[in-house]
Amino acid sequence: MEKQTRLLCSELCVQRRLFEVTLNCAILAWKDIQIAQKHTGRAIYGAAKAGSHCVPVCEIIAVQEKEDYSPCKDTGKWQKVPQSPADSSQHAFTVFYVERMRQHCWRCSNVTFHCSEHSMCLLWVQTIREQLALLTNRPKNLLVYINPYGGKQRGKQIYDHKVAPIFSRASISTDVIVTERANHARDHLKTEADLKKYDGVVCVGGDGMFSEMMHGLVSRTQREAGVDENSMEETLMPCALRIGIIPAGDSQPMDVCSVHNEDHFLRYSVSLLGYGFYGDVLTDSEGKRWMGPARYDISECGDTWTVIRGKFLAINAASMSCACPRSPKGILVVTRCYCISECGDTWTVIRGKFLAINAASMSCACPRSPKGLSPSAHLADGTTDLILVRKCSRLNFLCHLLRHTNKEDQFDHSFVEVYRVRQFRFTPRYQECDSEVDLRESGATGKRFISQICREHRACGCMPSQSNWNCDGEILPHTAIQVRVHSQLIKLFARGIEEQPVFEDPYAHCAI
Repeated sequence: MEKQTRLLCSELCVQRRLFEVTLNCAILAWKDIQIAQKHTGRAIYGAAKAGSHCVPVCEIIAVQEKEDYSPCKDTGKWQKVPQSPADSSQHAFTVFYVERMRQHCWRCSNVTFHCSEHSMCLLWVQTIREQLALLTNRPKNLLVYINPYGGKQRGKQIYDHKVAPIFSRASISTDVIVTERANHARDHLKTEADLKKYDGVVCVGGDGMFSEMMHGLVSRTQREAGVDENSMEETLMPCALRIGIIPAGDSQPMDVCSVHNEDHFLRYSVSLLGYGFYGDVLTDSEGKRWMGPARYDISECGDTWTVIRGKFLAINAASMSCACPRSPKGILVVTRCYCISECGDTWTVIRGKFLAINAASMSCACPRSPKGLSPSAHLADGTTDLILVRKCSRLNFLCHLLRHTNKEDQFDHSFVEVYRVRQFRFTPRYQECDSEVDLRESGATGKRFISQICREHRACGCMPSQSNWNCDGEILPHTAIQVRVHSQLIKLFARGIEEQPVFEDPYAHCAI
């Protein structure tokens, strides 16, 4: 890393110990002089070792001068003469910053530096504030939506006690709206909000609140740009405002998938589109909303037990003309497919019977699935990972599900295929394209299709059963969908990928 020119360097006191404090345009660093002298001639590794500390300037929340106080007031009595610089430090300023903890957790912390002269204290405060003012990417005005039912109905309390004080200390102005109904945030963003006043919008709530904000902001952007959301051929315009789920300070672009049924826009998706197991889990959990987030665990356990009992495939038979084979089959079309075999920027065809179809636009990692559904999925590369689980035994399918909970490769099965795509189309067999002639005619136009056609038990007379699409936790009203990925359509307040350590030696990057 290129060395930065020092802006300030002084000997200041922290908790009555003398520290050498250094500031440049990148970091604020301080090291205990006494400990540093003991380690003279030895290498110092790590920002917190050997009494050394550093904070990136971009992670400083604010700096504030403490009120002038003096332990030696004129009481008419003899006063003890200060014996060290630490005893004579009567002026102080406090730096509020983000402290990085283990497991990528952050917390607000602060350090107070004591100065012997008021002019030095003012110089440090002014210089740090000047460096913070140069962080043009830091928001100044935010529109905040609070779901009062989020966080076990403690959404408003969480914001007032934890979030608002940080915004205030960082001199961020906020307009706060407590939502009163479902889709309140979406409708307000689409029609009423004066977005020119803000640098971003922030939500306090769960994934439902984020989805509302994302839909409202994207729809508003398209309407003002004259883009028809119902057209699959339209290229959507990126949103200028960033979205925050308690912001971290920087900007992270993010892909968004638009989901259509024929010429009708349905929803946007940023994480997972799931048909089969994950669609059934969501469908089953809808009647258990009173249980809160625990409803997903209960429904997932129920569906896993159904797999063990051998009845899972029946509830997934969504795309077939009869339920006898008990496996979903339909017409799946993928366009601009970038798969492992580099099949090219064309429509591609794969034939077979599938138990589950998932499209992951991010890894979807969580505590119970450390690597996620698709560990290598990228937030902003303009593609989604299409995961096809072919028909297999109950034991093999259960093994595939269990591998999501450990570090084993869930794709290392002969019945699992993964394609990196920009678009795909799914049409249930029982609903559309009843004739293979339709596929051949479409193929004559130069496009090849991924198709699954039920050729068995045509005359059995069984009623078709079907699954549902799980779109970021919401059930889609249609099973026949077309999906297109829009690259970097929105931006988030986010740090992005973190590298450890941030600074191996804070003083190695300061020019002497």
